[in-house]
Amino acid sequence: MEKEAGRLNRLLFVISLGLALSLCARAQTSAPTAPRPLVAATTPTADQILDRYIQATGGRAAWQKVLSRVSKGTIEVPSMNLSGTIEIYEKAPDRFLSIIRVAGASFRHGFDGTTGWTDDPQNGAREQTGVELDEMRREADFYYPLELKKLYTKLTVAGTEKIGDRTAYVLEAEVPEGDPDKLYFDAMTGLPLRTVSHRHSPDGVTDLREDFEDFRDVDGIKMAFVIHEVAGESVITVKLDEMHHNVSLDDEQFAKPAAQ
Repeated sequence: MEKEAGRLNRLLFVISLGLALSLCARAQTSAPTAPRPLVAATTPTADQILDRYIQATGGRAAWQKVLSRVSKGTIEVPSMNLSGTIEIYEKAPDRFLSIIRVAGASFRHGFDGTTGWTDDPQNGAREQTGVELDEMRREADFYYPLELKKLYTKLTVAGTEKIGDRTAYVLEAEVPEGDPDKLYFDAMTGLPLRTVSHRHSPDGVTDLREDFEDFRDVDGIKMAFVIHEVAGESVITVKLDEMHHNVSLDDEQFAKPAAQ
């Protein structure tokens, strides 16, 4: 039982950290005309892919009108026969909080602009340091789509890959702390289809893959309401039921909980 609890702690930690990135990576603001497909005889440059990504999300002005986001839904881990609820709170420029409730326990993970932290039944409240904190700081950026060139040390086009029936351009996004992340953009729409990254924790490094689907319009912004995550041998599905923008959020709710 203790081993299973530890596995659950690590898994939910990876999920919540990954959502910090995926929630901001998968937005698309509706535009009067759809962006032109980038599929061509020659592969576009990284700048062209990123510029089109920003265009597909509605442009900088549209993003800057959104100052906060609250999302709620469910989480399923079939391999462990578990299901629960998830709440995600985000506030510009870099506040993030996820609350996952599974099997009667609460798992929280947050960033208050300076301090990254986790809080779970097994380990209590714990501050993040080193590479783990660097990942959280990067991924809590509310305006991630606009900040990619600042958040990564280098972005390189690594060709194309098929994801289902879609062709995706693959960007390798280099980070100071290890292997690069991989960002997959639909060649036809410019939307993110997948991210592949690495998550550091006191227990080691976990590879994380996230796929996005079921895009819906929320206040003129299209967001994916279903996220499939593969962490190690576990498959997790997050299904969001509701999402609201520009909700009043107090900075204090993102702070690390006081020691019990």
